[in-house]
Amino acid sequence: MGKPSVQLYSVRDAFAADPVGTLGRLAEIGFTEVEPYGVVGNVEVLRTGLPSNGLTAPTAHAKLIGEDQDAVFAAARELGIGVVIDPLVKPELWQDERDISATAAALNAAVGAAAGHGVRVGYHNHWWELENRIGDRSAFEVFAEQLDPEIVLEVDTYWATAGGEDAPALLRRLGGRVHAIHVKDGSLATDATGQVPAGQGRIPLAEVLAAAPDALRVVEFDQYDGDVFEGIAASFAHLTGAGR
Repeated sequence: MGKPSVQLYSVRDAFAADPVGTLGRLAEIGFTEVEPYGVVGNVEVLRTGLPSNGLTAPTAHAKLIGEDQDAVFAAARELGIGVVIDPLVKPELWQDERDISATAAALNAAVGAAAGHGVRVGYHNHWWELENRIGDRSAFEVFAEQLDPEIVLEVDTYWATAGGEDAPALLRRLGGRVHAIHVKDGSLATDATGQVPAGQGRIPLAEVLAAAPDALRVVEFDQYDGDVFEGIAASFAHLTGAGR
């Protein structure tokens, strides 16, 4: 597995204030890939900021359902992004099988538009997709089986664990559908408090990584009590074995 990526939402405040400088700081840590958010809104700065810092963006987060998908996919193509991942569907839409099916259908409908731009579609979970159950299965797995085979998953293993799921077992069940995983660690609080660098919290990280050996690893902090660049650097070091 190559070097990990990092979700730019982790450094959203710094990125908003100084996007190019923030990309430079991530490159200095050792990252060669990042995962942007808000692709359309950030396309201008990423157009120059990525290559000037030796960075690429194989994946990105952007809202797809109910949005101007052609604009999103065109921006992704321009930036060399291969997979655009819808980052969130509201918790109330994961409690009823009809709503889950409607969400799957909406993402399936985006596949053709994405393909026209040479891009693929993905989905990223929070805890509620795993916490909500349809019979004896999580809403997330009910959803996954209804997706077009072209759609991939980015499994946030922290949120999956916070939702009560055995994350390594989930990854094994999903198999090749898992294109990427969000690597974060901490207390499992659903308000995002208590997040810590990879390997320092309650996530069984070694088992998670072993369960999805080919998936892109994307470091993320929803929030961090301290210098987030130091937290990101510690996660990078843990994942790459630096300093061991």
